[in-house]
Amino acid sequence: MSSFLAELVGTMLLVFLGDGVCAATTLNKSKAQNGGWIVIATGWALAVAIPAWIFGEVSGAHINPALTIALAAIGQFPWTSVPSYIIAQMIGGVLGATLVWLMYLPHWEVTEDSAAKRGIFCTAPGIRNTGANLLSEILGTFVLVFAILGLGRVQMTDGLGTFAVGLLIFSIGLSLGGPTGYAINPARDLAPRIAHAILPIAGKGDSDWGYAWIPVIGPIIGGLIGAFLFTWIF
Repeated sequence: MSSFLAELVGTMLLVFLGDGVCAATTLNKSKAQNGGWIVIATGWALAVAIPAWIFGEVSGAHINPALTIALAAIGQFPWTSVPSYIIAQMIGGVLGATLVWLMYLPHWEVTEDSAAKRGIFCTAPGIRNTGANLLSEILGTFVLVFAILGLGRVQMTDGLGTFAVGLLIFSIGLSLGGPTGYAINPARDLAPRIAHAILPIAGKGDSDWGYAWIPVIGPIIGGLIGAFLFTWIF
């Protein structure tokens, strides 16, 4: 399997499972409706860990453009491979979001809240404040990249490191996800937002493009800060 295909399918699984738990807890008539934040944070943690377990040995399972760019910036990944990784991640994100739409196909029409439906695909802040929202995404992704690099220094039994990354995502969701919904990954937010815009989702409303740059730029900045700070410390 090529690294391109691994990143594509890995990101597709990430978004299918991650946006899937959002759909499960949001949409009317879903048996998991109103499952709450703990269910969502758990679902996203597993959504990251599962493809990482499957594709880690093939591509490194970045499944996140912010991580790919950060690793390249500190010399742990070739810049020449960055474009293909990001293209694969974005395609995978769109495909994963499309699968979520298909999975819950009859539920969109019976759910009236268009903002809630959009929130299944992409993030939005609890309080709209451009500076604060951007800072939230920067800090969340800083922790993500810094901690991933730190966990990589720890000798663990095969597979345990990926489990630790899943716990990291769970921790970020619980502790830092409240302000903006912790995108911390452009492919997790922008790609499904594109899918939301083009899919014939019943009563979907707009795709909130005015906010869309924050969960792209914020994670990239935060990832770079986390990577450079880690290399400076260690």
